[in-house]
Amino acid sequence: MRIGGFQKLTLVDFPGKVAATVFTQGCHFRCGFCHNPELVLPERFGDLLTPEEILSYLQHHRGKLEGVVLTGGEPTIQEGLSDFIVQIRAMGFAVKLDTNGSQPQVLAALIASHLIDYIAMDIKTSVGKYRGLTSMTCPIDKIIESINLIIDSGIPYQFRTTLVKEFCTTEDLTDIQHLLKKANHYVLQTFVPSPKMVDSRFNQQTQYTFAEIELLKARFQKTLIVK
Repeated sequence: MRIGGFQKLTLVDFPGKVAATVFTQGCHFRCGFCHNPELVLPERFGDLLTPEEILSYLQHHRGKLEGVVLTGGEPTIQEGLSDFIVQIRAMGFAVKLDTNGSQPQVLAALIASHLIDYIAMDIKTSVGKYRGLTSMTCPIDKIIESINLIIDSGIPYQFRTTLVKEFCTTEDLTDIQHLLKKANHYVLQTFVPSPKMVDSRFNQQTQYTFAEIELLKARFQKTLIVK
């Protein structure tokens, strides 16, 4: 496990639970609007925390924390992920996994082993724009496989899309909604520019206004929450 950061307390990242967040280091996507370049770009990687440090903190906060969020970066590309989760769950913590959905075989194994209590998957854009956004040849069939695995898992979940205007036109959102036609929880997240993004050009682009987001909500609502 490559752990690039640790947030000792979060009240918002694990629905209904007081949690801590583990940030894994490394991601094979290069989404330009990513706010965590220090977890994505090797030239910006910082010092690592050891799994033992995290587990020690959790051990001493049993009864105070209820859950642990595994995010990134991309957790599902980490060696030792399932073993790390087993140790977390042995202390009585629930586990939420944040993922880009590119590793359905890992998701399937975690689900089959009953190691995950909540899954959040980012739907970056429409099928046709994934390659342009992630700067890689994205195996779209794997994204679709992950979507279906999550929907059929019986585990609480949410799919979410960050409303970056270039990649979230009404046509893109229509395509996404088709992908998620069997889903019951889809979240549209407001895009917030930041000077630390992977690609600074997104700071100069025009983004959706609040009024435009409300119109999108009305059009694409399906157990929809807009943040």
